[in-house]
Amino acid sequence: MRAGSIALRSAGVAAALILAPATAAVADDSAKAILTPATTAPGGKVGISATGCARSTATARSEVFVTDAELTARRGSRGLTGEASVRPDVRPGAYDVRVRCDGREYPSSGRLEVAGRLPDTAEPVKAAHASPVAPVRAGGGGTMAIAAPVAAVDTEDAGPSATQTVIGLVLAGIAAVVVAVRSVRRRRTDSD
Repeated sequence: MRAGSIALRSAGVAAALILAPATAAVADDSAKAILTPATTAPGGKVGISATGCARSTATARSEVFVTDAELTARRGSRGLTGEASVRPDVRPGAYDVRVRCDGREYPSSGRLEVAGRLPDTAEPVKAAHASPVAPVRAGGGGTMAIAAPVAAVDTEDAGPSATQTVIGLVLAGIAAVVVAVRSVRRRRTDSD
């Protein structure tokens, strides 16, 4: 009887220890983008700083950017940083900036205000060509997906989401309790 209660308590403690970090990860699950300057003219450039990403790379996207901005960790900076050019043909208004990191996309991570026009003396912005960022699936046994930046990995290849992780850990805890109960019953049966 005593061995059964110890086994059940151990399984409960193990389940609590496993589930606590996963629950905390679900609660603090957001990425934010800070744009400098927060207001710019069509054709201007903005610096982007992202916080809330666990990995060292991310991508910032907006319909007003010429191309997606690659954000990376740099010495002396907090979070991930990068730069984006605003399309010269953008109409004034407020536009959402989305950050994609850790295999997820965070909508409305930041907001950019486009106001007025560039002065005539400003240098025209050269349109950047979109470059491929995703690895080619050829050989290597899938190692390219591991070596690629998080932003380049498809959501199907990114692994389980936080919700799926919590569900898996809950099921593993339940399985541990079932095994403990069965072992106690088996010991009771063997001793009778």
